[in-house]
Amino acid sequence: MSTTTLAVLVPLLPFLGAVAGLLLGRRAPGFVRPLAILPTLAAAALAVIVAVRQGGGQPISTATELTPTGSVPIDLSLYIDGFAALVAVLVGVVATCVQLYSTAYLREDPRYPSYAALVSLFTSAMLLVVYSGDLMVLLVGWEVMGICSYFLVGHYWETEAARSASLKAFLVTKLGDVPFLIGLFALATDAGSFRITEILGTVAAGGLDHPTLIALLLLAGVAGKSAQFPLHTWLPDAMAGPTPVSALIHAATMVAAGVYFIARLLPVFTASAAALVVMAVMAAVTMVGSGLAALAQDDIKRVLAYSTIGQLAYMTGALAVADRGAAVFHLLSHGAFKALLFLGAGVIIHAAGTNSLAAMSRMDGLAKRIPDAFWTMTIALLALAAIPPFAGFFSKEAVLVAAEQAATGHSDLAPATAGWLVLIAGVLTALLTAAYAARLWLMAFRGRGAAAPDHGKEPLAMTGVLWLLAIPSVGFGLAADSLADWFDGRALTPTLATSVLGTGAAVIGAMLTYALWQRATAKAATAPAAGPARAAGAAEQPAAVAAAVSAATAAAESAAETPEVAEVTHEHPAVPAGPAADPGRALLGPLHRHAAAGFHLDAAYDRLFVRPVRAAARLVAFLDREVVDTYVRGAGTGTRLLGGLVRRAQTGNVQSYLSALLAGAVVLAIATAVLANVNAGS
Repeated sequence: MSTTTLAVLVPLLPFLGAVAGLLLGRRAPGFVRPLAILPTLAAAALAVIVAVRQGGGQPISTATELTPTGSVPIDLSLYIDGFAALVAVLVGVVATCVQLYSTAYLREDPRYPSYAALVSLFTSAMLLVVYSGDLMVLLVGWEVMGICSYFLVGHYWETEAARSASLKAFLVTKLGDVPFLIGLFALATDAGSFRITEILGTVAAGGLDHPTLIALLLLAGVAGKSAQFPLHTWLPDAMAGPTPVSALIHAATMVAAGVYFIARLLPVFTASAAALVVMAVMAAVTMVGSGLAALAQDDIKRVLAYSTIGQLAYMTGALAVADRGAAVFHLLSHGAFKALLFLGAGVIIHAAGTNSLAAMSRMDGLAKRIPDAFWTMTIALLALAAIPPFAGFFSKEAVLVAAEQAATGHSDLAPATAGWLVLIAGVLTALLTAAYAARLWLMAFRGRGAAAPDHGKEPLAMTGVLWLLAIPSVGFGLAADSLADWFDGRALTPTLATSVLGTGAAVIGAMLTYALWQRATAKAATAPAAGPARAAGAAEQPAAVAAAVSAATAAAESAAETPEVAEVTHEHPAVPAGPAADPGRALLGPLHRHAAAGFHLDAAYDRLFVRPVRAAARLVAFLDREVVDTYVRGAGTGTRLLGGLVRRAQTGNVQSYLSALLAGAVVLAIATAVLANVNAGS
């Protein structure tokens, strides 16, 4: 079978599995799990074969006209280079792991058939984006992913949180898609085609008339899809969906699509230095802001969500300094360890009965209850913190090396300003990343208090997937030398300077967090000693301790309130309230309250956009009701009154009709005579 045929089957098989799952889910429930797993597994295997055959050599390109348009043609085309081949493998492997994991995690969920079908459709759409050689066909996969995310994030639609999160994700990404679509049409107009190969040829020949405008329009869509500032606010709220969905969205689909799109069309962006600087500013702000916000979150999934935003900003930063090899290298390694982190978090939630880190910090022995999750999440967190020799170290260093080269003027494509922005923000974010990774590990696995509940060994479908993903989280970085041949040939190996900067910042962040955690643990241990005297001496209690107790109590009360926690966990005893050993409060100080609220961006958007739009909608409704409807009602009333008057003249008396006719004739005769005399006199 030819490589082209195999490549066509890669996105097609999950699509057919999704259709079959939706049709047979209720009629033949025994087929649901095989239809969820086997097509996705087969697509992953075929993607591996396609990658082996492509081998990082010449791109595989083929096309057939989809429909005649009369001007700019739309082709059903494939364009598979080294980037596409490896990203498709990532998508297939992660999607297969998610489907396997979900069979155990959502085994009691009555809506599992539709969930599994939507995950397959989600996977198919991303694979279409990866392999497509035509921007209009790519746009189909781009939009289908948005629809799938709406339904999957809103899986627990009975709750207001899930409904609001799904709607927010859909609307915010659509807000970016509007300029994105305009940019696609502008790009195709300048290039005369939607095909990627022809667009790149036009760019190489200097044929773009409006490169800065096109790049900024496309960047707006990428900011929405890949959750970059200022359109990143939907991603933390999307944690209202099931944890396996979070793993799929964050690791291999949707948010990765924006980064991959820029990598695919990077020459379009490098044609404008201004666009690269804007991209670098966006990446720098997103990196630092998401790192600070992650340090203040109590929900373990929201910590990982802000982590994803920051890691995507690293990839965007690499693209801003014109190194798509470093960006996709980090995309691949991040996909492995971030999927592992989310699926590991699902095991923790499954065992602990809570998604609250504050509640976990008051559980003793949770690591011993779930050893598989403990060891694999430790590996993933070390990779996230970019500690050598784990995968995240090599891929993050590739980004920092690219930024350093641009900053020092060794890049022919990227301005030095973009390089300095990405380099400084990248080193600072390395410190913040290690800090919140250490905080998560300490609060989740080194809690002190009541013994963690023991429900026996977690299902093999969940723990086995964790160990499978742990392999690339450890060893993928060692492939940096060979990956360069699959990409643009630029070296992806770290340098001494960036290694010292990045690793040194990470070690400082981790050590500082550990020291502050020890101090917070000591304070938490002495706080309950006040006992009954606390009520009498509340005025004497330090404000910081009182705030910590209040926040921890609130976290404990909401620990098992989410529908996911209620559905997938066992019965648990109530978690005792009390102060939590949270080093994030000491690290952030007065900034903690603002970071926990995402720096109030949602509130700002509510005042700047939501409230004015709602006010305008109320004004339109008022005008429609009181002005437009008044004219409509007036037209009807006037016609009804005129009809009433005419009806009064219809008496049925023939003599009256003849009299009226005669009177009318007399009036017309007199008028005619008068007009004739007037005309004769003039």
